[in-house]
Amino acid sequence: MVVLILSGVLVLALAGCGCVVWAARGGPRWVRAVATVTLAAGALVRGAQRAGRKPSPNAPGDGGGNGAGE
Repeated sequence: MVVLILSGVLVLALAGCGCVVWAARGGPRWVRAVATVTLAAGALVRGAQRAGRKPSPNAPGDGGGNGAGE
């Protein structure tokens, strides 16, 4: 059952990616709508991932060292 659900999610994700490419080439209105929804969902997932992370003390770009653990 879980494999079936994950397969469905994978198919939807691939279809969304296909719509993004098609919309970039000037597809019909429904393709542009699906592409917009796909890009918005990706932005939400990225935002949720960033919010769930705790910064590490030696993370690159935080001004604390050179990122090599020194």
